[in-house]
Amino acid sequence: MKKNMGGLDKVIRVLLAIVAGLLVYFEVVDGALAYILLSVTGIFVITSLVGFCPLYGIFGINSCRTKKLK
Repeated sequence: MKKNMGGLDKVIRVLLAIVAGLLVYFEVVDGALAYILLSVTGIFVITSLVGFCPLYGIFGINSCRTKKLK
């Protein structure tokens, strides 16, 4: 897998995952929506750690900085 996520993108995903996790933990969101939110949270954390987002690959998006050749 080629990395297609930049540092800022990873940080934003982790912060959103933390917020979503806290919403479920403090029972602001419950029921089926909580399970969906936890699933999305898990996906955000995993893609942030790996540095690859499958949807970015499908749509051809790359937020990773490219190295300049000399």
